[in-house]
Amino acid sequence: MMATTHAYGGLAVAAALAIVVPEFAFVIAAAAIVGGLFPDLDLYAGHRRTLHFPVYYWVLAVPASVVAVTVPRPATVATAVFLLAAALHSAMDAFGGGLELKPWRATSDRAVYSHYHDRWIEPRRWVRYDGAPEDLALAVALAIPALVVFDGVVRRLAFAGLAISAGYVLVRKPLAVVAERVLERVPDPVFDHLPARFLPLEESDLERIGDDG
Repeated sequence: MMATTHAYGGLAVAAALAIVVPEFAFVIAAAAIVGGLFPDLDLYAGHRRTLHFPVYYWVLAVPASVVAVTVPRPATVATAVFLLAAALHSAMDAFGGGLELKPWRATSDRAVYSHYHDRWIEPRRWVRYDGAPEDLALAVALAIPALVVFDGVVRRLAFAGLAISAGYVLVRKPLAVVAERVLERVPDPVFDHLPARFLPLEESDLERIGDDG
């Protein structure tokens, strides 16, 4: 799924919490956006494995939420919401496409890595690939609570994210074609260090290269 879709997932949770504790509304929204985006910082280093924890984020989020309820402070609330958003992101990836340059071909059986189970979770492909039309539809649906509950900079960011999402959907498949043409001209020393998910390889090739995501 798109990074913006994950951010909106976190914001949807934040919107519900902001109704209950409006005095922390901005802190909650900021933590949700950062937490929703954070796992994808591993994009170039073991994507969906290095910073994606579909089990352990929840394990941390539960006690963090208890602390936030018991001692409601900006730091405790932000920590709990950050972990909840990151946990939701990691879980959502299991319902998307696999790790390959052109995920609409459905050649990969890797959606997100579970460190707890020590294995890759297979993609369910309810959202076939990041930037698919259904990905945009999900992003719009998840953005609605944030657009209703929040105002000011948060609402402006939400609208801007929708515009970016729509633009990405339009160019998603052409970008893969451009990437292939660029890769054809990449020097071998550079090519050898590219993450496997950016290479036009089949799943068997990914297995041969290793588990770098």
